[in-house]
Amino acid sequence: MSIFFARRAAAALSLAVLIAPAAHAGDVTFQIRNNHPNAMRVELYSQDRDYVWPGDGKDFYLDDGETKQLPISCNEGEKICYGAWVDGDESTYWGVGPNNQEPCDDCCYTCSGGQTEEIDLEE
Repeated sequence: MSIFFARRAAAALSLAVLIAPAAHAGDVTFQIRNNHPNAMRVELYSQDRDYVWPGDGKDFYLDDGETKQLPISCNEGEKICYGAWVDGDESTYWGVGPNNQEPCDDCCYTCSGGQTEEIDLEE
């Protein structure tokens, strides 16, 4: 009788895994303009999970005067904040700064498709 119960429990668990909703993928494009006289580095940080774009110890690089489109795939409804800093000077930063360490009032966006307005980073 216990083997029968174990088989039914395993079947029910397998079915639950197949039916359970997965996190819906979304996409958003951050449009960032570097209006600072120096090059800068940018990372995008999820506030809902431990995830960073582009990840793997890399960052996005923007020359002075450059505007870049940064498309990412994220979970629908996920809160994402940008952190930017002058290349070689992490004490000059915007948004949540390097490593998502600083508070910010207006540097976060919700993953819901489309793109952000142009984010101007200046002196």
